[in-house]
Amino acid sequence: MRLLPLCHFPSIVVSACDTFSRVSYPTRRDVRVDTKFSTAIHLLILVSEAEQPMSSEQIATSVGTNPSYVRKVAARLSHAGIIEGQRGRSGFALLKAPEDISMLEVYRAVEQTDSVHVFDIHQNPSDECIVGRNIRPVLGGMFRHAERVVEDELAGATLADCMALMRERIDKDEKDPHQPDNRQQEGNRK
Repeated sequence: MRLLPLCHFPSIVVSACDTFSRVSYPTRRDVRVDTKFSTAIHLLILVSEAEQPMSSEQIATSVGTNPSYVRKVAARLSHAGIIEGQRGRSGFALLKAPEDISMLEVYRAVEQTDSVHVFDIHQNPSDECIVGRNIRPVLGGMFRHAERVVEDELAGATLADCMALMRERIDKDEKDPHQPDNRQQEGNRK
């Protein structure tokens, strides 16, 4: 069954749709993706593993960002009771053991939300079209289910789990330092 013939569009809309179909849309590479969550995990691993407190400048160098962004993320983690600034000197310290910090807690802290939000639905679909009238409830249910799955995964993973995976990678790199570096591609594939 074809749904599209059920959409009744004025000719101006059809013309506009034809124009839009020839427009080049940005790829994921062109779209700015929020990185507070991954930056927070990076920061927490560094803070947990560092022999001495690390400053926002040192963390920013490792993350590949600027110190003010690190301080913004650190402030959210601090507000959530995950880290604290070192009094009288620069640097941060964990307030909890890594095994007591869930990835969901970190996500909620830096995203400042109680729920995981991964997907958005376009805001103004046409009620004149059968697809437009029904797209939000169809995708809404599907997206909420996917977000619950992500939330469950994050709730079941801890900072200690991330650190163990990091240790495995470091050990592998140290055993075979001449192995081609595919880390970036591996991270993007998942």
